[in-house]
Amino acid sequence: MSQPAAEAVPRPAFPRARLPEVTPVDPGALRDLALELTRLFGEDAVSRDEPARLTASTDWAHMSPVLQPMLPGGVADLVVRPGDAAGIAAAVGAAHRHRVPVTTRGQGTGNYGQGIPLFGGLVLDTSRATKVLAVEDGWITAEAGASFVLMEKAALATGQELAIMPSTVGSTIGGFIAGGAGGTGSIANGAVWDGYIRSLSVVPCTDDATPVDVPYPDNTAQSHAFGVSGVIATATVALRPARRWTALFASFSDFDAAVSAGEELFELEPTPRLLSLDEAGVVATYRPVDPAMPPDRLSVRGIITEDSVAAASAVVERHGGRVDAVRPKGPALVTSLSYNHTTYRVRKLRPELTHLQCGGDGLTRRRAEVAAVAPESLIHLEGFASPGGGRHWAGMLFLRFDDVDTLYDRMTRLADVDVFVNDPHTWVLKNRVDQIRAAAARFDPDGLLNPGKLPPPS
Repeated sequence: MSQPAAEAVPRPAFPRARLPEVTPVDPGALRDLALELTRLFGEDAVSRDEPARLTASTDWAHMSPVLQPMLPGGVADLVVRPGDAAGIAAAVGAAHRHRVPVTTRGQGTGNYGQGIPLFGGLVLDTSRATKVLAVEDGWITAEAGASFVLMEKAALATGQELAIMPSTVGSTIGGFIAGGAGGTGSIANGAVWDGYIRSLSVVPCTDDATPVDVPYPDNTAQSHAFGVSGVIATATVALRPARRWTALFASFSDFDAAVSAGEELFELEPTPRLLSLDEAGVVATYRPVDPAMPPDRLSVRGIITEDSVAAASAVVERHGGRVDAVRPKGPALVTSLSYNHTTYRVRKLRPELTHLQCGGDGLTRRRAEVAAVAPESLIHLEGFASPGGGRHWAGMLFLRFDDVDTLYDRMTRLADVDVFVNDPHTWVLKNRVDQIRAAAARFDPDGLLNPGKLPPPS
């Protein structure tokens, strides 16, 4: 008896970044806004000179060969740097009264052009609003411009540490929530929208601009939303009890063995703070060469507790690997070899390569088929908590960049081998868009917040 044909799984669609047609902001509105902001904050906090405007209009989107030819994409007409959360709200209200677009910025460490003001207008730089407002049992509250270095220091003083922090520890909490997704701690705690944020003080883009407290889970509409659904003034995020961490560096000659060892290391107690895996071709791009990461072997690196070193070493050896180093002062190095820090390092030595942010079992279970779709590819993996429980691998697939159409064709075909791409070559929002659009209707009724990033309803 013949079997019914399997139903084809629809291939994903990827919204590409396009430069919009832009009408210049009314010069009179800009002049009046600049005068009002200067009265509010002083001349030192307001900039209209070209170097300041260009600096405030860039992020790390140049790592993408798709976005780089379109950059800068848009340039701020005016930059303001308020000194506290109240000033952030006042600046948003002033921009709305003069009908000037507003793009909010932290330290500019985003990678997709999230912070590029495509329509010009005002860039609201939050990096001077740095106060840690409260440290409680399990939570810390800070202004949007507070860095993770500052917040972690405040948490450690109470015997706690941040549940999740980005690989770029100089990033701001507001910028990370609005533009990031995960980082150190995500192997135990997931993404920023997975309960990490207890509450946000969100400024609506209206004349009044009175901040609104948005609790979890409603505030997931402000997570990784690029600021289109309200401006973050303060954030309260999760802490965990502080632990004594150390860095373990292991290496393997076999891909499957390294993957299996890493998956067993997921289950260490306590859960590692970070666990990364690189194929040898990725390791070979790291400079300077470190004996703890032989360039001809796969590297598995973990930030683990000092008490779990023996158990972790036993796992490595059981899977045919070897422990090359254990370094109590090594967690900072392990962090600097994670997430898009790896992309920066790889492309610095191999500029012909580009990156895709990927998940799915095909990354680790169908490696040869992935190579058939993406020849000469290299894999970097991170352990990540699954929303429904358990842990999985996610990471970067590095592949040769020939042209935009070929890249997007490969991105589409990767779904056929159980690899699912989160496109890092677009500034167009693509996840939880309906939820973000509903919040934007509430907090940005006139569409002035970071225009060009939220796609119109289909």
